[in-house]
Amino acid sequence: MNILKKTVVVIGNGMVGNKFCEKLLAKSNQFNLIIFNEEPIRAYDRVHLTDYFKNTGSNDLYLSDSDWYSANNIDLHLNDPIIAIDTVQKLVQSMQGVRISYDFMVFATGSAAFVPPIPGIDKEGVFLYRTIDDLDRIKEYAPRARKGAVIGGGLLGLEAAKALVDLQIQETAVVEFAARLMPRQIDDSASATLQNKLRTLGLRCLLHKSTTQIVGDDKITGLKFADETSIDADILIVSAGIKPRDELAKEIGLATGARGGIVVDKNMRTSDPNIFAVGECALYKEMIYGLVAPGYEMAEIAASTIVGEHKTFSGFDMSTKLKLMGVDVASFGDPFICEPDARTIHIEDKNKGIYKRLNISADGKKLLGGILVGEASNYNMLLQTVNNNMPIPEHPELLLFHEKISNQPAGTGLDALPDTALICSCEGITKTQICDALAQPGCENVEDVKKCTKAGSGCGGCIPMVKDLVTHTMKQQGKYIRNTICEHFDYSRQELFDLIKIHELHHYDEVLDDLGKGHGCEVCKPLVSSLLASIWNEMILDKGNDVAQDSNDRFLANIQRGGTYSVVPRIPGGEIRPEKLVVIGEVAKKYNLYTKITGGQRIDMFGAHVNDLPFIWEELIAAGFESGHAYGKALRTVKSCVGSTWCRFGLHDSVSFAIKIEERYRGVRAPHKFKSAVSGCIRECAEAQSKDFGIIATEKGWNLYVCGNGGSKPQHALLLASDIDSDTCIQYLGFLMFYIRTADPLTRTATWLNKMDGGIDYLRNVVVNDSLGMAETWEREMQALVNAYQCEWKVAVNDPNIRKRFVHFVNAPDQKDDTVKFDEMRGQKKAADWNTVITP
Repeated sequence: MNILKKTVVVIGNGMVGNKFCEKLLAKSNQFNLIIFNEEPIRAYDRVHLTDYFKNTGSNDLYLSDSDWYSANNIDLHLNDPIIAIDTVQKLVQSMQGVRISYDFMVFATGSAAFVPPIPGIDKEGVFLYRTIDDLDRIKEYAPRARKGAVIGGGLLGLEAAKALVDLQIQETAVVEFAARLMPRQIDDSASATLQNKLRTLGLRCLLHKSTTQIVGDDKITGLKFADETSIDADILIVSAGIKPRDELAKEIGLATGARGGIVVDKNMRTSDPNIFAVGECALYKEMIYGLVAPGYEMAEIAASTIVGEHKTFSGFDMSTKLKLMGVDVASFGDPFICEPDARTIHIEDKNKGIYKRLNISADGKKLLGGILVGEASNYNMLLQTVNNNMPIPEHPELLLFHEKISNQPAGTGLDALPDTALICSCEGITKTQICDALAQPGCENVEDVKKCTKAGSGCGGCIPMVKDLVTHTMKQQGKYIRNTICEHFDYSRQELFDLIKIHELHHYDEVLDDLGKGHGCEVCKPLVSSLLASIWNEMILDKGNDVAQDSNDRFLANIQRGGTYSVVPRIPGGEIRPEKLVVIGEVAKKYNLYTKITGGQRIDMFGAHVNDLPFIWEELIAAGFESGHAYGKALRTVKSCVGSTWCRFGLHDSVSFAIKIEERYRGVRAPHKFKSAVSGCIRECAEAQSKDFGIIATEKGWNLYVCGNGGSKPQHALLLASDIDSDTCIQYLGFLMFYIRTADPLTRTATWLNKMDGGIDYLRNVVVNDSLGMAETWEREMQALVNAYQCEWKVAVNDPNIRKRFVHFVNAPDQKDDTVKFDEMRGQKKAADWNTVITP
């Protein structure tokens, strides 16, 4: 018996409109779905819109294959918006003349950018930031621009600023009317931390600024503000908020809010019972939900109501975690609640640019909310703790320091998380659904879970929690866990190391094409670049590998507070001739650099403009210096005491041996930086036992200590071998090749050893007794790296193609950044105070 299908007309084919169609199809096949979309392309991912600038087209952003609509009998009308609706006859008419009758209609019209009534807003060079068409026009115009500005310091405004950075417009100002960035998500202290992080990336943040005029004749040339200040700008993106697309709803008499939005009830019904509204056009209890997750939940509720299921919308958690320009920013629960309704715990690390705030209930038993900037690895578990009313430790400040939830004792962390806990809010996926998926054959990693449940396929913020849950569940099931790198490489770091070597791949793009998929990400790009450097020891900015490097490696210098760079020449063993000291002094004086002796017996020079770096290094190289690799995941220093050449207690020539060690291993890239020291006697003046490997003289030779480190988690090195001669010591340093091959990304030697089954006894058996038979191989591989060494800065200053990278403004290569400010301290310059707001 044929059942007459009812017709559902969907107005809009954005993320939420597309999700509604998915939800309805999953629930019933008794509906005809007809979509009208005013854009000329099918539904795409607006959450990751900024990624469009990194790729060649929009294909990676599409939410479904081109044949998905026809395969599901959906009638899709592109570039054809609805212009008239007859709610009595239940008819719609499109701009292209299509007339369709409906049983139900769903408004998924989303929102439009709010355009403030600023004189000059219509000038050439002023753009919105909402659609792919907007991005195409920005992309086309950007090569003609040198100075950029963004009106709006919220989520979208900062994404727009990132777009200008991606387009290599390196002088960009973010203009915000409020007194802080992201005023709806973070507090003043978090804003100050974020602002300073962004400043190091070349962004000025102008707060409490009201734009009164966009200057220029036909094209924009600048902005004027109410406080009578101004800035130059030849491209402007307006991201000052959104307004619901409710104009068509108003025309047909649907109830709308005083400030916009189509009024809906808990079933997503409008004032007409046959018409629904979902997403950013829908107003529920006087609130517009501007995130994708609540929009997806609205799509679920509307689809459920249409098929006769009983589900209701009761508001939605607006917690958010984003990575803005490489900086983690998150808020969860109630981020702003304070005394007397809550107790507040916050930590602030101005050196690393980290701010964390927790809001605890007045009785100290519950977590109510918080803010994370600069480091947000625990966001997902903190959010679950709030949403599931989970108990917190007696000392709740510990929540800010737990590194891995999966390592917590039984009965806490993931064990304590209820089965009903919502892990992926975009898709409504619970802990139980993920665990059940992992019980199915062939579902054994995050990508498998993603395919089975769609968890993590929305905004992606839940992926770290999904990964932890996959690891936790598979351990409980006694399954082998493959520690894959990311969604673009289905290999561990160790596996990828071997595959790159076997296939003799030398470029990031070659590795991605042969062994990976997609376009890569900020996780795999620096990791693969590190592997290529560790395997081949080639110039890291050559062969197209420059675009995949960490920001410090791209400029062969550490970027410092205020946006200037460090210059650190190598001084092996801390030994330096007087004439070389004079050169350092002359260079520092000529370029007005701050100078300091480091703990590793080198001389830091801070405050260098990026334009000056090649000229500075040209002078240093001419005097015999070379790169100290202070910016790289490589050997930093081999510290030494004066040893037997001067010290009356010295047993051996520690300086000569330190120089020999440093010159052998200089430039060798590894999963993390590593340091060394050589002490001439057991008095240990070089502090060798706090290093990744340390060598101490004895009456019979040298003692070799390995896998220690200083820093935030100091750990003493452990004795690997005692009373060995110099050649044997170097032979045993083959453990570095073992470390380079097998350590996880960004893992210091101490952590690597701590995770190793059998610990130092196993390592000693492998290295000293050669139980794996790898000693000769490791020595051969290390010697190949030693033979391939070249000073990166020497190559850079002599190669015109590399040298031209070192400019602050692409269109004005000789111009320096005049926004960088300095203070004075003890007769030298220092970066401007951390909390100083730079204004024109």
